[in-house]
Amino acid sequence: MTSEQQIKSEVEVWKRKLNKKSGIVNRITKRAQDKITGFIPEKAHQLITESIKKMIQATLFGSEYLTKPKVTQSLTMEEKEKLIMESLNKFRKTAAVEGAGTGAGGILLGLADFPLLLSIKMKFLFEAASIYGYDVKNYDERLFILYVFQLAFSSEEHKRAVLETIENWDQLKVELVDVDWRTLQQEYRDFIDFVKMLQLVPGIGAVVGAYANYNLLDQLGETAMNAYRIRWLNQNNTKIEDPT
Repeated sequence: MTSEQQIKSEVEVWKRKLNKKSGIVNRITKRAQDKITGFIPEKAHQLITESIKKMIQATLFGSEYLTKPKVTQSLTMEEKEKLIMESLNKFRKTAAVEGAGTGAGGILLGLADFPLLLSIKMKFLFEAASIYGYDVKNYDERLFILYVFQLAFSSEEHKRAVLETIENWDQLKVELVDVDWRTLQQEYRDFIDFVKMLQLVPGIGAVVGAYANYNLLDQLGETAMNAYRIRWLNQNNTKIEDPT
């Protein structure tokens, strides 16, 4: 099996997982999340939502200056993805340490974890884009990063819509001026609310914070790799089967 065939096969497996309907555990978790978040004061929700929006916007237009351009044009896809995994490992460890620290610090530090973790996620996405050979100074590449972010941290229904955009990026990007910020921040907040609220619980916050942050970065890494693989396969005119 060639490298291209292997990547195509792995993307198809990932897409089937992405399109798989949630099981009973996820549905129960969602109901529990709705119940728990119902006890959180509305002002706290507003604070979290606004911090998400402002932090994403800040890192979106700031990370380009913190990301050193990667000279990877001569590298094979396998070599690029080796660099991606090295970068992901670094960011996973950073996120875990940050989650443990804020989780052990009570409610105020726990709330501070939201913007800190957002910054780590965005920096990883900018570095990943650069490794794959895309210029993050271009607005459409920063916009693509936001769609990758949504694909990683959204409800099943929204993920399917975002995946369709990513699969047809070259055709659709000329029509896209901006993302729907309201949808992005609401989807993200709803996606991580349950586990991040557990991080505020005294006694278990540090453990939950480290574990949650590590796995959230892991999920982001898998999503980013497959999103950029789709673009690479499309550029090579390799058809990816519809998993549904």
